[in-house]
Amino acid sequence: MALFTGFVMGMIFCRLSLPVPAPPTLAGVMGIVGIFLGYIAGVKWFGWGG
Repeated sequence: MALFTGFVMGMIFCRLSLPVPAPPTLAGVMGIVGIFLGYIAGVKWFGWGG
C-alpha cells in the first residue's frame, strides 16, 4: 500500500511540476534504505530504541 501511495504521489508531483521530496539518485535512495536497515538491526540485535 505504501509503494502504491508513493507511486501516485510521485505522479502528482510530476504532473504539477514540483520537485520530488526524495533523493534524485540511486545512491541517495540506498542511503535511506541503509538507515532503515541499520535501525532494524539496532533494535533486533542490540535491543536499542524500538
